[in-house]
Amino acid sequence: MATSKLAAFVVLAAFLAGPAACEGASICFNGWLRTPRFCPRGSRLNRRQRGASPSGLGLGYGYYNNRRSPSYCPRAEGIVRGAVSEAVAANPGIGAGLIRLFFHDCFVRGCDASVLLTMTNSKNNDTEREGPPNKNSLRGFEVIDTAKRAIEAACPGRVSCADIVAFAARDASYFLSNRRINIRMPGGRYDGRESFANETDQLPGPFSNVTELQASFAAKGLTSDEMVTLSGAHTIGRARCMFFSSRFSEMDPAFAAKLRAQCNGNDNANVNQDDVTPDVLDKQYYRNVIDRKVLFTSDAVLNSTETMRQVRENANRAGAWERKFERAMENMGKIGVKTKADQGAEIRRVCSRVNN
Repeated sequence: MATSKLAAFVVLAAFLAGPAACEGASICFNGWLRTPRFCPRGSRLNRRQRGASPSGLGLGYGYYNNRRSPSYCPRAEGIVRGAVSEAVAANPGIGAGLIRLFFHDCFVRGCDASVLLTMTNSKNNDTEREGPPNKNSLRGFEVIDTAKRAIEAACPGRVSCADIVAFAARDASYFLSNRRINIRMPGGRYDGRESFANETDQLPGPFSNVTELQASFAAKGLTSDEMVTLSGAHTIGRARCMFFSSRFSEMDPAFAAKLRAQCNGNDNANVNQDDVTPDVLDKQYYRNVIDRKVLFTSDAVLNSTETMRQVRENANRAGAWERKFERAMENMGKIGVKTKADQGAEIRRVCSRVNN
């Protein structure tokens, strides 16, 4: 199915009171649909099993600082941090976009910058960027491209786009948290050469329930606690009204009334995900979960008995969530990494297209 038709299908199905939306026998954009879903036996949703914990084999801290390595590029991480600092100072929303870009990269084909491609090794242009969860919503590409151009000028052919995405998410977290979050992010990832829109069905969506969220994260080798921890990134950024307007009756009444006024019947209107500290990466999200002041179903369901203990701990213990977020982001950055020895891996010269 062409991406444009698939995207339209997903959006339409999210508003119809009909049966579920699955494409073929293997694709099911489950958490992106408002209505009850049924995914056929054999769909990717029903074939998810717990994956091995990410090993990060081949990665290293300070990877580009080894003078004896052919990857030596001591300015690389500083260049990325400078590009992110400038972008976040101009628009904090770009920082939120960079964190989301990292998440959406790692959850599909591993952390290999496949999310950046517009044309692949197999001449496919129906890439992850065109997938329904990503199309017209991912942000931060220009920051990655700016950093890549500067790094190529300093150290051509040495620093992967995948590492730039990971470093950019680390640095965005640092600046948006007022320097309270400092992630140890290793380097050494290589870039993939393929990317497919239909594989974005692996991404958990705003209508996901707890079981679906846990299954999505477990498939990548991440724990339920890491799922709750990484959900805290919803304390920054903005969201379209179409993804939560069906929940007004389930929210805190005053909060719902404010959102109704902001949306004003326009499903494409955008609002802050966190109404209290919208531009700060902090633990406020968990207080919002407890107080029924969150937007998505996938946020509200963290009030369940399975996850409430972690929510309350993150909300009430000073510094607890920040340290857990640092570890979870580092661990997510180790999912499915490609190294020099892997077939179909390279250091791209331009992040949006494969070499040659």
